[in-house]
Amino acid sequence: MKRITLFVFIIAVSVVQLAQAQDPKARQILDAMSKKYQSMKVFRADFNQTLENTSSKTKENVEGEITVMGNKFRLKTEDQEIINNGNTIWTYIKSENEVNISENDPEDEGMTPNKIFTMYKKGYKSAYVEEAKVDGELCDVIELSPEDRNDPVFKVRLNISKKDKSLKSWVMFRNNGNRYTYSITDFTPNPNVDNNYFAFDKTKFKGVKVIDLR
Repeated sequence: MKRITLFVFIIAVSVVQLAQAQDPKARQILDAMSKKYQSMKVFRADFNQTLENTSSKTKENVEGEITVMGNKFRLKTEDQEIINNGNTIWTYIKSENEVNISENDPEDEGMTPNKIFTMYKKGYKSAYVEEAKVDGELCDVIELSPEDRNDPVFKVRLNISKKDKSLKSWVMFRNNGNRYTYSITDFTPNPNVDNNYFAFDKTKFKGVKVIDLR
């Protein structure tokens, strides 16, 4: 079954900003992108994830949507839905009509998308690579590499729009040969959502099985 896990998606996005930008040009672009997203109270993004591994001849595609408000987020794909209100995480598996409930760990940076545009001051080195057209749009290409040699991610390549400093796509290269490509297919700044959107309402899921792991 093709799925995207919360860990994979948030780690992929978080590593985009866990960069110590030693290249002044790269730092300037990252700062501009960070400022753009931090100015939004809420944002929603439709994305496409492609997992490729040439050794195992693996290629999988997943489409999804994520909405972020501060330390709250809601991630939807065809197979599952993950909701985090900052304290509690609900993982709803559609095929099983089952929801698992767990506590949010604020120390787990991979689970905190509110930090994704503010944490690039440590952990990774960055380098400006080139200008390139990505899906017809001119982008600045920046590559990040980890300072920790044991990091399972050895490189991240970012494509940032020259026009509006938005993050168009990025590719995460892992030591196990997996390569994850994430493309933002639609982006909505400040959509009309409230706090109730970031909580699981079991009355809307008839017969749902609840597994409380707290």
